[in-house]
Amino acid sequence: MQQQMAATVEEQMMVKAIREELPWESLPKRIQAALVSKDDWHRRIVDYCIRKRLPWTSCFARKICKEGEYYEELMRYLRRNLALYPYHLADHICRVMRISPFKYYCDVLFEAMKNEQPYDSIPNFSAADSLRITGVGRNEFIDIMNKCRSKKIMWKLSKSIAKELLPALPADLAIEPWWGVRFVNFTLEEFKRLSEAEASAIDKISKDEDNSYVLFDPKVINGLYKRGMVYFDVAVYPEDRFRVSRLEGFVSNKDQSYEDPIEELLYAVFVVSSENATVAELAKTLQADLYQLQAAASFACRLGWAVKLMDADSILRDSNGSTIPSNILTDDDEGSLTSINSERSGHALLTSDSDGPRRISGASYVGFIVDANVTSYLMMGSLSPGLKSHAVTLYEAGKLGDSCIADLCKDLASLEGKRFEGVLQEFANHAFSLRCFLECLLSGGTSPDEAIEPNSQEFCLQENFSKTLSKESIDEGISNVVKSNGGSLETVDTADTDRHNELSQADHPMVDSDVADANTSSPSSIVSESKESTDKNDSDTSKTPLPDGSTDSSSLSKTKRSYRINILRCESLASLSATTLERLLVRDYDIMVSMIPLPYSSVLLPSTAGLVHFGPPSYSSMTPWMKLALYTSGSCGPVSAVFMKGHRLRMLPEPLASCEKALIWSWDQSVVGGLGGKFEGNLVKGRLLLHYLNSMTKHSAVIVQPLSLNDLDETGNLVTVDVPLPLKNADGSIASTVASMDLPEEKILNLSSLLYNLSSRVELGTVGYLSLVRLHRISKSNEILSKDENYEWIPLSLEFGIPLFNPKLCEKICERVVESRMLQKDDLTEHYEAMQNVRKRLRELCGEYQATGPTARLFNQRGSSKNSPRQLINIVSGRWSPFHDTVAPTTGGSPRENDRLKVARRQKCFTEVLSFDGSILRSYALAPVYEAATRSVTEDQPTTPVAKPEPDDADTKDVVLPGVNLIFDGAEIHPFDIGACLQARQPLSLIAEASAASLAMK
Repeated sequence: MQQQMAATVEEQMMVKAIREELPWESLPKRIQAALVSKDDWHRRIVDYCIRKRLPWTSCFARKICKEGEYYEELMRYLRRNLALYPYHLADHICRVMRISPFKYYCDVLFEAMKNEQPYDSIPNFSAADSLRITGVGRNEFIDIMNKCRSKKIMWKLSKSIAKELLPALPADLAIEPWWGVRFVNFTLEEFKRLSEAEASAIDKISKDEDNSYVLFDPKVINGLYKRGMVYFDVAVYPEDRFRVSRLEGFVSNKDQSYEDPIEELLYAVFVVSSENATVAELAKTLQADLYQLQAAASFACRLGWAVKLMDADSILRDSNGSTIPSNILTDDDEGSLTSINSERSGHALLTSDSDGPRRISGASYVGFIVDANVTSYLMMGSLSPGLKSHAVTLYEAGKLGDSCIADLCKDLASLEGKRFEGVLQEFANHAFSLRCFLECLLSGGTSPDEAIEPNSQEFCLQENFSKTLSKESIDEGISNVVKSNGGSLETVDTADTDRHNELSQADHPMVDSDVADANTSSPSSIVSESKESTDKNDSDTSKTPLPDGSTDSSSLSKTKRSYRINILRCESLASLSATTLERLLVRDYDIMVSMIPLPYSSVLLPSTAGLVHFGPPSYSSMTPWMKLALYTSGSCGPVSAVFMKGHRLRMLPEPLASCEKALIWSWDQSVVGGLGGKFEGNLVKGRLLLHYLNSMTKHSAVIVQPLSLNDLDETGNLVTVDVPLPLKNADGSIASTVASMDLPEEKILNLSSLLYNLSSRVELGTVGYLSLVRLHRISKSNEILSKDENYEWIPLSLEFGIPLFNPKLCEKICERVVESRMLQKDDLTEHYEAMQNVRKRLRELCGEYQATGPTARLFNQRGSSKNSPRQLINIVSGRWSPFHDTVAPTTGGSPRENDRLKVARRQKCFTEVLSFDGSILRSYALAPVYEAATRSVTEDQPTTPVAKPEPDDADTKDVVLPGVNLIFDGAEIHPFDIGACLQARQPLSLIAEASAASLAMK
């Protein structure tokens, strides 16, 4: 290991020395000792420059070897690795060496065929570019190989047969008008064979600085190209802007096994690219070399995967308007806001205070985060031919831009009315849900028949700007529409000048949290620490009470806001560094939305970005910690037991011993024997629960919810219902939410009262859903209940995000978004601060009960009898059993009807501990001196609203496991002592003594 580390350090020192262009004599002694000779040092210099694809004129190799030798060695390296053609070095390779892309890729294909390598051995980008240049794809490659193998002995004797079957001329190219035309070094014989038109074109290329393809006769240039006498220069400048389109013609082969900085940059460019950011800004976001990033963007333009957004100079080049590309401006109604939003991508925004929520104005940019499963569903399901192109783009590029969203929705709409069976139905469910939510965002979260105010200034801006983009306006005179101002495109419309000034960057600063608190209503906390604090928050809100008791929000936008959507793959975001990801989010997006469930390995938004996120607020919210936070915040929930990782039970403690069935979840989504990985949990039989627990606790912590026979329906399953969120309408009522659940009147039970109660304690104004479970109700004072009153709804889980796996639920969530008008609010500070409170509550819960928390440290103490936990507690409530009246040992059987009632009625103390001694469940309390060690924020302590997000150092991808066994009794959470149920429990002192004795015997 030390030798490997030393070698790594020496390699790093060599790279630094090459970059600093140190000669052999100036090298440190350590590097000279690692090298054989001076020639070895020169060879390493050349190898480094070749691997980085550096031009000879600006790299250290120019002092070591000649230019021709360097480029010949470079081309041998590229052919050997079937690598991408170095277009950024075409000035020498194509012009001087006369190695055109067509000739190079023919050599690459022949190299693969000669060695009888499969087509998949050609890297992705090389295969895609080869298909574009030569027209030889997977099918053509296989056909040529079959013809060669049919020659049998001739193929074995001479591999040149394959070269004869390759194309003789390059395929037709799709050439953009702005591409530059360059000629190669002709021989005298070649020049004599030129026609008059070709000679005139060559003369013009040699004299004029502007050699755009649009200025020449296409037939003449194409003829010269096919004969290898001209090549195309796709120039990319630091101030250029691009829009990534669909990856048409992408070949899904293996990734390259060699080092190519341009190919490596391409994947990152696809994710972070934005039509509002220049190439220089992209390089700054990625912290990449600008020269290499320009080469990567140029290659993407060659293959048609990126579209250059033209500036005013390109528009004025031809006044008739016929040759103006269709992508001069954005192709939506908010194109006029491009220059406004582009200011957000400047350095001022990246260095501004992003600790608070943003105030959204004008067109909003939304990033919708999905996982790789969605792309596979769209690609592998063969649901629609048009979906494959979108799926390939999303999977390979990691992003589907807003220009493709409308086409994606049309392709998804083609599935309407079709019937699917088996696994194809799961594919179709995700497709239906995806289309539903995208259309909801495109509509701005409003109903289709909702009218826009005719006097809206923003509506007038869009209407006037659409007129300026009409063909009639261009034909009348393009100089009246745009003017050149330093290479930028600026709309000239006196009617919109004032509006443009109002929407300038000065009106879009990052909202300071103190100002936001002064201008917005008090947010509803995820947890109401007491009834008094809840009433105070309700009385301080700025909402106007209505006659029916609901409230009317004053933060709704007076004009209809539009949304521009990018779909992002979470695995691609995870490949970016944390600083790059934060720069990307701050620069390009106002709102982020996540699908659920997301893989635990996915990246979540940093709290410092100041973005509104409709999705999991932290990694802890994707674990059972969120269930415990929900239950403790609402003071209601099913009885739940939490078991630490590594425990092995010899018997079940009393809350689980007599259950009929149980719901079980693993803490980190790990799957053991088919259990633990399901998002909704596994329903297992009670008689098998001990085996399942012992199997799962080997790998992860586990949460278990015991169920009695009366909790199940006639088929032996649970009755659950999903409540779509946001819960309240724009006026604050929830009646329509209850009605949208389509429950029979006799099954509504306590649903309305439960939702009202939870809405005052838990954040239910976000996008997601609340799962409720119907459990058997416990009567008080032996009162007789009717059949319909025997059950009640209890919260089971709270999920943040869009459930694409359930089309009906997704559609209901979209209906709730429309009725709540949450996307039309000018200020989403309340939601932002509520999510920060969720993070804070989860952080406090994890901090208290994790292995390094105060509760875990106290109850896991071992050693001297003075510090034994049994001596730290006093019996305060006597003996009681939640499932049995007597103190006799349990004999099995079903729980009685008043089991939960006994738990709720028992005498309680501040810090309570539940203990099971093998027969009876008891309640204990900590002594006052130890009570302070586990004391959390009490109801008497004043609470302050969250203004700024705290640094969440503990909120990492590492799963925070509980460090103590816990039990939630239906109202509160307590430590759970199950020492009597563990297998082979021995004092640590005895184990240490035995270990020492065994070592002494050896």
